Amino acid sequence: MDSINLREKFSRISDHWHPRIVAELNGQHVKLAKMLGAFDWHHHDHEDELFLVVDGRFRMEFRDRVVWIEAGEVLVVPKGVEHRPVAEEEAHVLMFEPAGTLNTGNVRSERTVEQLERI
Repeated sequence: MDSINLREKFSRISDHWHPRIVAELNGQHVKLAKMLGAFDWHHHDHEDELFLVVDGRFRMEFRDRVVWIEAGEVLVVPKGVEHRPVAEEEAHVLMFEPAGTLNTGNVRSERTVEQLERI
């Protein structure tokens, strides 16, 4: 049981849209990713996703609206809801979701990460 320094962990990430696992609890993964630009439209059939902005901001686009998430704010996207995160400037984001959740949900693309690295 050691504390996790998020600033240090984010400093080890140089790419975008490639989540890394920093902790596990109760069958859930705590993941970190840097976001920049627009991600793929997708949904998760069985998993809710929690997004916590640590630094920066991004918008979560839904088919019927847009929600901005600022540093220090949290958004939960319920399972089955189609969404697309978009960051106009780099954002550092912590995600909390069930282990095994695929980052691109129901879509396979060059951004799909099958095996997550632990940092």
